[in-house]
Amino acid sequence: MTQERIVPCQAVPLARCDVGKGMLYFDLHEAAGSELAGASRVRGKVEGSALECMELPGKRPDDIIRSMKIAIAQMNVTVGDMPGNVGRILEFAERARRAGADLMVTPELALCGYPPEDLLLRPDFMEACACALEDLARRIHGIAVVVGHPRAEDGRRYNSASIIRDSRIVGLYDKRNLPNYTVFDEERYFESGAAPCVFAVEGVHFGVNICEDTWGTPATPQGVKSAVSIGVNICADSWHAEAPRAARDAGAGVLLVLNASPYHMGKQQARYEVMRQRVAETGMPLIYANMVGGQDELVFDGASFALDRQGRVTHQLPWFEEALGIMTLIDGEPQPGEIAPAQSEEAEVYRALTLGVRDYVNKNGFPGVLLGLSGGIDSALTLAVAADALGPERVKAVMMPSQYTAGMSREDARAEAEALGVRYAEIAIRPIFDAYRAALANEFKGLPEDTTEENLQSRIRGTLLMALSNKSGAIVLTTGNKSEMGTGYATLYGDMAGGFGVLKDINKMLVYRLAHYRNSIAPVIPARVIERAPSAELKPDQTDQDSLPPYEVLDAIMEAYVENDASPEAIMARGYAKDDVKRVVNLVRVSEYKRRQAPIGIRITGRGFGKDWRYPITNKYRHRFD
Repeated sequence: MTQERIVPCQAVPLARCDVGKGMLYFDLHEAAGSELAGASRVRGKVEGSALECMELPGKRPDDIIRSMKIAIAQMNVTVGDMPGNVGRILEFAERARRAGADLMVTPELALCGYPPEDLLLRPDFMEACACALEDLARRIHGIAVVVGHPRAEDGRRYNSASIIRDSRIVGLYDKRNLPNYTVFDEERYFESGAAPCVFAVEGVHFGVNICEDTWGTPATPQGVKSAVSIGVNICADSWHAEAPRAARDAGAGVLLVLNASPYHMGKQQARYEVMRQRVAETGMPLIYANMVGGQDELVFDGASFALDRQGRVTHQLPWFEEALGIMTLIDGEPQPGEIAPAQSEEAEVYRALTLGVRDYVNKNGFPGVLLGLSGGIDSALTLAVAADALGPERVKAVMMPSQYTAGMSREDARAEAEALGVRYAEIAIRPIFDAYRAALANEFKGLPEDTTEENLQSRIRGTLLMALSNKSGAIVLTTGNKSEMGTGYATLYGDMAGGFGVLKDINKMLVYRLAHYRNSIAPVIPARVIERAPSAELKPDQTDQDSLPPYEVLDAIMEAYVENDASPEAIMARGYAKDDVKRVVNLVRVSEYKRRQAPIGIRITGRGFGKDWRYPITNKYRHRFD
């Protein structure tokens, strides 16, 4: 090996990246026949916050054209399945290595899955994560891997990323900006990191950020240093300016951002806008690696990408599917590569629903699903999503007609089940309903029929579905939409009975849009289902608008009040009638106890009725309507 000459070089604050006794090694690939030959290792000595490094023979580092390949591992991992997740990371790493990649980046907390929630409070879980990281590190060869994982030190927990190279952990970064809003509550679990981490592969220096680290207040633009260095951020780090700026100031020339960023409508455009701000402020290209897959109510859409120094998208990975993206960097600049096509909003939402159903069912080990098929549009869309997510052989539809069920409802239910190829059954509920009424006759003597009898029908159906679920092991999918969940237009232990709410965050008008979208692929939902007035069919000639404002009005008021926290006065100022606003706001308030008992469901808006909706049930606050 050529003789080393240790010379001072740019100070690089280190985030626990030292290995050995005061010595830090960043390995480079052998470059036979090039001017880097014989310089396969750069040896540096840590002195305070500065790193002394070896001078490469023949050329100054800034004079060498650096070319390398980076892989984005857009992975679908499972919370708590550390052995399985390690296997997935190793599989992606081997594929990346065979494709010629020098470095692979995983999503945030890829080792344990995201979000692990209160599992992080268990010492045994944290120990299992530490053991999994050691196991992963031992098995990484021929490629550098940046992997997201939790870690514990001195009684504190961190959301971290480790740099692994040739069976060694050679760098470590702790996320500094912890999101604590909507579905995120990382301050409950983690401490903030403070130091940047910059590491080198093939002469390119990388900085790491984690998600939220790159979101937030813009930084003052400064010139980028000529050395190509790489910084690491984790998810939220990149939504604030401080962490990317710290990585740049530490010598990074390329920023890696590990993400577990869940989907909602319009989210990708927001990512582009914020990440372009970070690029403009720092002058660094940015590699954004996002998770994909369903985790309870959250769906991660993937859609990872790379931006060059001008903020242009050079690589765009697909939405809602696993992918391994390989990109070439020349002197740290991503070169133009594959761009997955953008999708319509309806296509995005539909794929989010199918992915959410598929992963919830499969990751929890259910053999299949069943649902009540009424002949209405909500259950029709739910059935289509389930069949597309799981395959028709794992889906059963049950029509449970009463004396109030229209003939067209039975015809349309059978037609859709046949078109999709799912299993189908009919169980008449009138004999059961009559038995209930007979049993309650003395108690109800002299009282008029009202919603009690309507709800009995719904609860009979819920009981039948749960009995079929118990017998078969299949999970019941509920079919209620966000408009109904918001206003309480649903029956506890009836149509709310089940394990997973597919349309829980889909308002009624979006249900119609999605039905049209699905039929544009293949006409499986009968036209009459879409065209007829919606009805619960619990009494003669019933329609939803007997109890609710028109859905186009209801949904607009709900969106403003629930998703945007608009006041009733602000909503009325948009032209909505006072009586409609007052009615909807009151229904939302008095229905909280129902929503608390509803199954979880897929979140596709900026605010759903799940982890990001935390209103009290016992609540005396009232809006004043003057």
